[in-house]
Amino acid sequence: LKNPKATEEAFRGGWFHTGDLAVWHEDGYMEIKDRLKDIIISGGENISTIEVEDTLYRHPAVLEAAVVARPDEKWGETPCAFVTLKPEAGQVSEEEIINFCREHLARFKVPKTIVFSELPKTSTGKIQKFVLRDQAKELD
Repeated sequence: LKNPKATEEAFRGGWFHTGDLAVWHEDGYMEIKDRLKDIIISGGENISTIEVEDTLYRHPAVLEAAVVARPDEKWGETPCAFVTLKPEAGQVSEEEIINFCREHLARFKVPKTIVFSELPKTSTGKIQKFVLRDQAKELD
């Protein structure tokens, strides 16, 4: 909106470039894998934040989850998960969440950091990943 340069870039070549990454299956269905800006590149491997989030949501104690890249000296980036627990969940440790992910994901996709907190959202309820990216950069 009111940004001619961004509009020109989004509509370059006569196509609308959303920034979404998808796979077109042989049966004609298209599957959204992630947003280009959300892909985590860890040790040269691409990690879909959507795949990691889907795994986190399968844990019985997880109410909400969002995964972003956290800078890492060795790997470049590693997955960092922000998790809100269900009120009835009781005590759940970072180690328990990580172990659950290890059972369901390739080892390089497992979050190295779990932050338990309320997730920042817009007025319409969308998780503000840009806020979480900034928080992940500030973690010790």
